[in-house]
Amino acid sequence: MGFKKIDKNIARQNKHRSVRKKVFGTSERPRLVVYKSNKNIYAQLVDDQKSKTLTGVSSLSAGLKDEVRKADSRMKVATAVGKAIAEKAKDLKLETVVFDRGGYLYHGLVKALADGAREAGLKF
Repeated sequence: MGFKKIDKNIARQNKHRSVRKKVFGTSERPRLVVYKSNKNIYAQLVDDQKSKTLTGVSSLSAGLKDEVRKADSRMKVATAVGKAIAEKAKDLKLETVVFDRGGYLYHGLVKALADGAREAGLKF
């Protein structure tokens, strides 16, 4: 009998599935989804009623290239992505969202992104 190795990403996906049962976005209050890879962080606003992505921002977005280059840590990049998604939400006349952390712990980059979005005026 040996130990079974658990893939962290599969465990995260299972957590995300259970969270998705409770978190639902509408056109008035879309779902702010966070995904992070080893190098980048992504945020999207999703309307689950229509199954449509309203807008998205990532650390690879053209508008954030300068901020990403200047940033000396990934935390600052995540904060910039949070501010950028909040600005795009304002352009769509959205003030409140439902936060979906994507199965990640509310800690580190996910928290930095959420704080950046809140600083820019998004409510959740």
